[in-house]
Amino acid sequence: LQNVRIDPNSISFSMWKDIPIPFYLSVHFFEVVNPKEVLQGAKPVLNQRGPYVYRELRYKTNITFHDNDTVSFLEYRKLFFQPDMSSGNEEEYIVVPNILMMGAAVMMENLPNFVKLLLSGALAGLKQEAFMNRTVGEIMWGYEDPLIDTINTFVPGLIPFKGKFGLFIELNNSNSGLFTVNTGVKNISRVHMVDSWNGLKKVNYWRSSECNMINGTAGELWPPFMSPTSLEFYSPDACRSMTLVYEQSGKFKDVPIYRFVAPKTLFANGTDYPPNEGFCPCMQSGIQNVSTCRLNAPMFISHPHFYNADPALVNAVEGLHPSKDQHALFLDVHPMTGIPMNCSIKLQLNLYIKQVSGIIQTGKIKPVVLPLLWFAESGSIEGSVLKQFYTNLVLIPSLLDYLQYIFLGLSVLLIISAAVTMVMSQ
Repeated sequence: LQNVRIDPNSISFSMWKDIPIPFYLSVHFFEVVNPKEVLQGAKPVLNQRGPYVYRELRYKTNITFHDNDTVSFLEYRKLFFQPDMSSGNEEEYIVVPNILMMGAAVMMENLPNFVKLLLSGALAGLKQEAFMNRTVGEIMWGYEDPLIDTINTFVPGLIPFKGKFGLFIELNNSNSGLFTVNTGVKNISRVHMVDSWNGLKKVNYWRSSECNMINGTAGELWPPFMSPTSLEFYSPDACRSMTLVYEQSGKFKDVPIYRFVAPKTLFANGTDYPPNEGFCPCMQSGIQNVSTCRLNAPMFISHPHFYNADPALVNAVEGLHPSKDQHALFLDVHPMTGIPMNCSIKLQLNLYIKQVSGIIQTGKIKPVVLPLLWFAESGSIEGSVLKQFYTNLVLIPSLLDYLQYIFLGLSVLLIISAAVTMVMSQ
């Protein structure tokens, strides 16, 4: 118990502070093969590109212990491109939707026609089109676009940011918010459980109190002595708490583990799974509307290739091949300590695109939830860390377990021997 609590004197503290596990972020883009045809109403044809792999370093700063058995911290991430592990480089060009333009078009659908016509004229002057051909690096880490200033001029506050736009621009060299979690010093069953995030006990993105709750841990470690049921964590990237369910027991490099996976209800709509009604407005099951925490842009998250989603989503485009082996997420946790041994958390980012009257650049695009990319954050304990973990938290406890049976057996023999001696002496 002393080894797994958040205490500078515990074995796991250094692991918690500066995670020694090599994490990797693998990004797969969906290139639109037939952009001209899509503008005329054809079904999008997609070609998966990548992976583009990044080594991910995580470390905590501003670690502050409080009197109420909690500790606050900021966790930063730094990403470094790994050419030898990637199928391509950041200078490669990929045709994808013009995310800013198509997102703004859908967001402006209900505005007066004259506003949309003005924007359409401005887009023509800027030579903006529904699809763009940009490098992987630009799409991920940002590119300067005069469209940002144009949108801010016509509809102030529609996109509350300036400068560059990139899908991962806020991920590198940044933190995921101020977490305050339980240390477990007074109550080990609460160790790593989130007390607040950015000072909040619950978020306000969603339409129900249940969906706004901040449950579980920060997604790194869990309380010890886990039961084979479920585990929860709060994900700032998904703006919600997630619950994974127990699938099976097994071993990872001789260490016992429980495997937890996403239930089919994780991204189900409110019709198929009523508790998710708070995440609506919903579309088909298998995608979650995250517009309320993504500047109201028509963005959705899902499993990669719409795995575990309504088949209509897969059939609306060509080029998707969902499979459990490739696209299901999992988390392997040592149940006695609550320490993850091996994990691969996979999510897909999607953009809802359609024809918007008054904005000619949207052509005759049929409404579709279009996959942009999917990514996997993967890591496993290995090398000297695995050896230390195995020795201290698996091998020694196992030896002690065997020794107790040996001593128990010796005790029984001694009792029998004493009894026999007493009988013989009589």
